[in-house]
Amino acid sequence: MATMQGMSGLDLITVTEEISRLLPLWVHKVYLDENRLCVFRLNSKTQGKVNLLIEPGKRLHTVPVIPEMPQIPPAFAMFLRKYLGGGRIDSIRQHGLQRTVIIDIRKSEQVFHLIIEIFDDGNIILCGEDMTIIQPLTRQRFKDRDVLPGALYVFNPPDVSSIGPDEFALRLSEDDRDIVRALAVGSFLGGRYAEYVLNISGIDKNAPAKDVDALAIHTAVQDLLEKARTSPVPVHDKNGCHPVPSGGEKPAGYDSFNAALAAFYPSAPPVKKQEEKRRISREDRIRLQQEEAIVKFGKNIERNEELASLLYEEYGFVTEIIATLSKASATRSWQEIEKILKNDTSGAGKRIIRIFPAEASVELDLGRPVKVYVHESIDQNAGHYYDQVKKFKKKLAGAKAAMEREVHQAKVRKVQYQRPKKRWFDRFRWFYTSDQVLVIGGRDAGQNEELIRKYLEGGDTFVHADVHGASVVVVKGKTMHMDEVVRFAAAYSGAWKAGFASADVYAARPDQVSKTAESGEYLSRGSFVVRGERQWFNNVPLEVVIGLQKTPQTRILGGPESVVRKLCDLFVVLRPGTFEPNDIAKKVVRALRERLSAADQKALKFALNTEAVAAFVPPGGSDLVEG
Repeated sequence: MATMQGMSGLDLITVTEEISRLLPLWVHKVYLDENRLCVFRLNSKTQGKVNLLIEPGKRLHTVPVIPEMPQIPPAFAMFLRKYLGGGRIDSIRQHGLQRTVIIDIRKSEQVFHLIIEIFDDGNIILCGEDMTIIQPLTRQRFKDRDVLPGALYVFNPPDVSSIGPDEFALRLSEDDRDIVRALAVGSFLGGRYAEYVLNISGIDKNAPAKDVDALAIHTAVQDLLEKARTSPVPVHDKNGCHPVPSGGEKPAGYDSFNAALAAFYPSAPPVKKQEEKRRISREDRIRLQQEEAIVKFGKNIERNEELASLLYEEYGFVTEIIATLSKASATRSWQEIEKILKNDTSGAGKRIIRIFPAEASVELDLGRPVKVYVHESIDQNAGHYYDQVKKFKKKLAGAKAAMEREVHQAKVRKVQYQRPKKRWFDRFRWFYTSDQVLVIGGRDAGQNEELIRKYLEGGDTFVHADVHGASVVVVKGKTMHMDEVVRFAAAYSGAWKAGFASADVYAARPDQVSKTAESGEYLSRGSFVVRGERQWFNNVPLEVVIGLQKTPQTRILGGPESVVRKLCDLFVVLRPGTFEPNDIAKKVVRALRERLSAADQKALKFALNTEAVAAFVPPGGSDLVEG
């Protein structure tokens, strides 16, 4: 059943079947907004224009009009246009009863597979003919699969829709849950249709799954799926929208289930022509931002309350996970623990979605992903979410109070900003630690070579991430804040480009670093040899904060959060992600400019520009996660 939280696997069976009847279709345009709402504008010889709306993690169906989209398409939309524009859709199908849809698109002599995930946070993934990932909308790492360029896309095992009665019976015999939960969760039917199937079969929903008549249930499930494919009767009520009536509901009166879904979900305003757009006053713009903030804060409060509640609903399971992993981490590394959990396909480990070694935490499947810190009690973990609830309630109260006040025109005071003087290290990446020690990093192999040969001196510290293709980092003196230095070194390394969440970093004395190779070996430009014992810093999280410092001198700064936050009036946070360096630099400039007055935007143009920001953007894809 489709609800405001998202669609079910059964809903997608009907949706994909209805769209399949419109084939062939041709890709005309791809749109994408900042909330990851994507629309494919398709051409049909018989149906004219068809608009396929995709909201990853929530829904997929056709809509009569395209919602309003940015005038300048994001990088991923342009990427899909490049690969798929003009291509012919040969098929659209669902992976069993699971919320994964595959669209096969032929362009010239190539066949591309576009995979849409309507579960969890969702994703849109472009794959080649052999199912190798070319580019995902969001890069992800899970316990049992990676959604990264170059990785093979991994599908979940077959479900009840594609297995025979004997295998279905075997699965039920190994399931410890009652039958209604086994069908709702294990067979992807959801609560509504799990109870519907059991009513048809005459089986008590509280009966143990291993004791029921599996053949009768399998037959009822197959009949339900056939109805969803061939003879849906859309039902639309306050609770949701579903393709097959399950209890005498009246038909909604729509020609198709896609049309019923388009009516059920709130419609967004259609794309406006340029001449229809009008300038709004500053007061109206502020009021609109306040209204949006109130909605956003309310959603965050609801989400964090739900996550805390889920911890207590599965108190026994969560407590067991915390105790087991806390004990294991005392004697094993997180890499070893992760390897053990990957091989655990039958126990509690299969409900661990992701591991965060740097935080000693895991993400558990409790109906939705919930992060749990293994060195804290269940009450302490719930406390993190309740702290967020308090935080957003305070923000919500402030936003509501602001709504009640009249928006006054701010008095503009002209400020003179001072251009910084050029210094010898400005052409490198650099920052000052919290105790005012200069740290310099190379931008490329040539600068790495120059730092080692020319600027690495006695009393300095050599720092480098333990991956190929990393910035040489030189600490010009002794600092008590090596944590800031190693974060800087980890961020500007190949680990970022690879999409990792963390990296290992080491430090050495200058006399341990040599440009002389071992006998019979050769060192390329920018390479070096480190001999002797090093100081290691493991699982350093990858993150860069880029900010605008206004006074005493005005410049763009980049580096660790603890440094940039103190010096800059405005800042944003970057982590490994999707957007290329030049694109993310533009997004950072736009995010910072939006927080400036019109007068400041003009006055700070000399400092706040794409070139200045790009100097501190790590190599590879990035996402703007805060700002």
